[in-house]
Amino acid sequence: MPLAITPALPAGALSSTPQPSLPVCGEELLLRPWEKGDAPVLQAAYQDEAIRRWHMSHVTSPAEAQEWIEAAHRSWQQERDAQWAITRADGGEILGRAGLRRMDLVHGEAECAYWVLPHARGTGVAPRALTTLAAWALDETGFHRLELAHSTANEPSCRVAAKSGFTLEGTRRSAHLQQDGWHDMHLHARVQGDL
Repeated sequence: MPLAITPALPAGALSSTPQPSLPVCGEELLLRPWEKGDAPVLQAAYQDEAIRRWHMSHVTSPAEAQEWIEAAHRSWQQERDAQWAITRADGGEILGRAGLRRMDLVHGEAECAYWVLPHARGTGVAPRALTTLAAWALDETGFHRLELAHSTANEPSCRVAAKSGFTLEGTRRSAHLQQDGWHDMHLHARVQGDL
């Protein structure tokens, strides 16, 4: 059945070009697509207790890390998800991950996701990376709305969302199953035109 609306982003809007690297304005950080050689860092990241606590999926072996990276490249081509490594611009050291999940090009929506490695936490890496990702998605690419959801028990993620300009819209009760049971989730969002 044909659509009654014009899609916010036409099919091929992303996959027709390579996934870009995104410099963090005036900063020492760079968001770049994950590379094959990043697998050991990715696997090590998922051994961190905080990352494991707040994420449903885990990477437990070198093979799983390689598959995760390959899946990230396929997802870009299929315009479903986009994953970036947050790195230092000067030497490439990986500090974390930022991504867009559940991309809906018709409605111009996506969900933001991120984590930061322990040694880089508390340094502003996550909000700077998320702000850059949101600016690229909303201002350059044409997404209309970005959402961000986190457990109400995950206070650091709430601070990152607020610092990145994502407005708290409400609480989704018992909305996400984690290892320790059902969690209420804060829903934050940014839309085109938000400052």
